[in-house]
Amino acid sequence: MESLMTAKSEDTPPEHRTGTQPGIASPWNRPQKRRPQPALSREQIVAEAFALLDAEGIDALSMRKLGARLNAGATSLYTHVANKEELLALVVDHVFGELPLARAEGAEDPAVWRAVIVECTEGMRAAVVRHPWMVTVMGDVGMVYLGPNWMRLSEALLALMEAAGFGLAEANDVMGVVVGYTIGTASVEAAWLSALSRSGRGEQEFLDQLLPAVVEATRTHPRLHRLYTTQVPDEIEAGRDSGFLRGLNVILDGIEARRWPGR
Repeated sequence: MESLMTAKSEDTPPEHRTGTQPGIASPWNRPQKRRPQPALSREQIVAEAFALLDAEGIDALSMRKLGARLNAGATSLYTHVANKEELLALVVDHVFGELPLARAEGAEDPAVWRAVIVECTEGMRAAVVRHPWMVTVMGDVGMVYLGPNWMRLSEALLALMEAAGFGLAEANDVMGVVVGYTIGTASVEAAWLSALSRSGRGEQEFLDQLLPAVVEATRTHPRLHRLYTTQVPDEIEAGRDSGFLRGLNVILDGIEARRWPGR
């Protein structure tokens, strides 16, 4: 994957290609070009891209189409963003700005620590499911970890882990495991829901039609067969919620046993 700041997209004007600049820039520390009384701001561009992605998905986003929605030429957008990849990094960080920050108070109590993590991860999971285009984007933008909203989230999570008694390096490891599980699980869920949306069918209807094929395909795999034929939840959405929490609790049980052995 090309670096965010060195990608040589054909739609990137030469003056915005940052590969010739010293050091490594990010969308947040690269100076914006200034024009007298600019008609647009970076915030407007990001907000409109966000709305377009939510309404029509990742395939609909182009600088030309975005410019048309803003009543501006595509070239005017490059005053504020270097290229489409940089724009996506900004929009992803915009989503992270929706999430509540972890609270470190009382985290020396494992019950409080766990409750805060559950609250934060459920919010993160909901954001990915609410904005399914993130499934595609997350793997393609290289500077998300430098975004101000992501750094605020990370700083708060690290403070939570330190308040619980983890050293900084181990706190970072714990955060990585928890966030990785959350984003990964939410991405699979969002992809599934997107497929449902494209099919035009409800989730229960889709599963009812899919289940006979699944049962037949797993007949030679007895454990999978038993899993799919005995654990189909009556309430599909509730089943997804409980499945996420079961997996998260497995992870938190292991982390808790390391931090509070014998509890």
